Amino acid sequence: MYKSSKAFSSFSVNDIQKAKEFYSGILGVEVKENKMGGLELHLAESNVIFVYPKPNHTPATFTILNFMVPDVEEAVAELKKLGIVFESYKEEGFATDEDNISRGGGPLIAWFKDPAGNILSVLQEEKI
Repeated sequence: MYKSSKAFSSFSVNDIQKAKEFYSGILGVEVKENKMGGLELHLAESNVIFVYPKPNHTPATFTILNFMVPDVEEAVAELKKLGIVFESYKEEGFATDEDNISRGGGPLIAWFKDPAGNILSVLQEEKI
């Protein structure tokens, strides 16, 4: 029944203006305001992602959005220059190195947070 239906993802933030500035100004995502008071993130080859304001927002404790990039090391360096602070993990399989990049068990990945505390990542595209 849902196999051919359109779907989209959404998540909440506590300050819609800070979210707009972060996603458009820092990450360079195309952001549009919509008539429901939220934001639409327009990403390449992806459905629109809806970001909505929630006064009692609680940040997600898991990754809500992964940005696939050709080179994680380069992406991390560029984002750090823009003031992004990356997360540091010690858990096996997710442990990050001194550059805040996880290099074990899968594609290279590094995690950071948006102004609302939601966890995002840059994830290296796998070469086949």
